[in-house]
Amino acid sequence: MKQLLRLVAFLAVLVTTSCTLLGPRFEVKPADPAFAKFHPLQAPAPAGLLLQQGDRLAIVGDSITEQKRYSRLMETYLTVCAPELAVTVRQYGWSGETAEGFLHRMTNDCLRFQPTVATTCYGMNDHKYRPYDEKNAQWYHERQTSVVRAFKAAGTRVVLGSPGCVGKMPSWVKSATGTVEDLNLSLCRFRDIDIAIARDEGVRFADVFWPMFTAGVAAKQKYGPDYAVAGTDGVHPGWAGQVVMAYAFLKALGLNGDIGTYAVDLAGNKATASEGHVVNSFKDGVLTVTSRRYPFCAADEPGKDSTIRGGMALVPFNTDLNRLQLVVKGATAASYKVTWGETSRVYAAQQLQRGVNLADDFAANPFVEAFKKVDEAVGAKQAFETTQVKKIFHGPEGKADMEAAVKKTEAERAPLAAALQSAFQPVTHTLKIEAQ
Repeated sequence: MKQLLRLVAFLAVLVTTSCTLLGPRFEVKPADPAFAKFHPLQAPAPAGLLLQQGDRLAIVGDSITEQKRYSRLMETYLTVCAPELAVTVRQYGWSGETAEGFLHRMTNDCLRFQPTVATTCYGMNDHKYRPYDEKNAQWYHERQTSVVRAFKAAGTRVVLGSPGCVGKMPSWVKSATGTVEDLNLSLCRFRDIDIAIARDEGVRFADVFWPMFTAGVAAKQKYGPDYAVAGTDGVHPGWAGQVVMAYAFLKALGLNGDIGTYAVDLAGNKATASEGHVVNSFKDGVLTVTSRRYPFCAADEPGKDSTIRGGMALVPFNTDLNRLQLVVKGATAASYKVTWGETSRVYAAQQLQRGVNLADDFAANPFVEAFKKVDEAVGAKQAFETTQVKKIFHGPEGKADMEAAVKKTEAERAPLAAALQSAFQPVTHTLKIEAQ
């Protein structure tokens, strides 16, 4: 009887959610047969910046998080694109984990480090790779809610991420049943459960599923049937899919994407720069700037599921999260060549007056090498964080003396965190603006 009452209450939550969400009830679907059976609830929009200066961010999830790709993209972004926030990051990915699994270890592994904000990404293993059923959905709802409440009780602000999508049946899951569409329909319903929990618990929601699913269909149409947003194994995304995930979480955290603006007045022979950038000189169309805030850089090949630029093209990453604007006024010619680093582009004077996004137009730019050093330092630190938790905390050392294991590994992690901060250095660069 108790189980029946809990199921009824759970179904009531879903019905209430679908009836009371503000704005359109469902997401607008592309006009494609691939979406015919999907009716995702509209995701709530983030209400301003969730992050605060000095936040300690915990990135939590299953093997997709343990890949240390979307978590690495997020930490690198926060380090170089929003340095004024001084956010520090730890990732807690664990292969095969469910929300219930994290509940069992969150106090020992995560809460001991007193995170002030956390992102979670569960549901992939929780949906058990089978068609949707209410009993399993209720189980997921209860465990996800418990995770959120445990974080809230610890004073941690939460971004509850939905699961992503699948691209093929996982061959390694022997109990998997149904079709790829069945699994994605189930994951879409789990996404809607997360929306309900986020609303009821007053926390943020990050929509991972719907952007990945829609991007996956669009990418196959544009680049060919082998393009795999959900990864070559159908579950673990390559870099392109991980960019979509990072985009979802960064948007949910409320980042506005304003990297900076360089305003040039050709007639007045003067230039200014926004916060995070200092104009060193401007003369005869040559602008030299020292920047303490980087654009997000990816100089790899576009149009592939294995590249970061491939993912940046699937979502409005540069438009929403990566805007380094050049605005030029006082033009006397019809067009101008802008040279930044080793690359040049020609713009109409009207384009420059409106402003152009250098981060979007110049994949190869003077920040690339400095950005790479920071990203590599992030990668090294996050790799150790997996070792620290999985091999030490949950290995012989942790079982023998947890506090000693924590002290020892924190001493090992400290220079990696320091190396990350040391890698982030100001970049001095030059823009040349020439009449054509």
